[in-house]
Amino acid sequence: MSTIKKLYTEEVAPALFKKFEYKSVMQIPKVEKIVINIGLGEAKDNPKVVEAAANDLAIITGQKPVVTKAKKSIANFKLRQGMNIGVKVTLRGEKMYEFIDRLFNVALPRVRDFRGINPNAFDGRGNYTLGIKEQLIFPEIEYDKIDKIRGMDIVFVTTAKTDEEGRELLTLMGAPFTRS
Repeated sequence: MSTIKKLYTEEVAPALFKKFEYKSVMQIPKVEKIVINIGLGEAKDNPKVVEAAANDLAIITGQKPVVTKAKKSIANFKLRQGMNIGVKVTLRGEKMYEFIDRLFNVALPRVRDFRGINPNAFDGRGNYTLGIKEQLIFPEIEYDKIDKIRGMDIVFVTTAKTDEEGRELLTLMGAPFTRS
């Protein structure tokens, strides 16, 4: 059992149960999945970019990414329906908890001038989205082997009903939110 999952079961869940005064343990919010997405605008000109981004994402997550395709054509962006425009990975279970642990304790502290993550990036239903500007903050990525610095979006999908519950859940799990 990963340290974050152990932390959740032994400390986070009881603390949330007490704070929000739930009637049942099934009401306690938990992280359902994490979706990591890299959008590749330059993929329409250079198809090899998708392969490189997929490789980076596979190294970071330990799971093979899925290539995302354009849903509809947009002439202004020179985009046709069905073109490859990104890669994404959905993490659940043990891999998800391991990724949370590495993100909060190893990767984010490596960001230059890091003061914490924005506590207001919740969607109204308890889910949190975090944007990262470069993949180099993950120790698995070797600086010499990357072709281009790419950012990514990391979405924490929780079972929380409100932003307050979601914020408290992620805070107790070790999310380094800035003080407001």
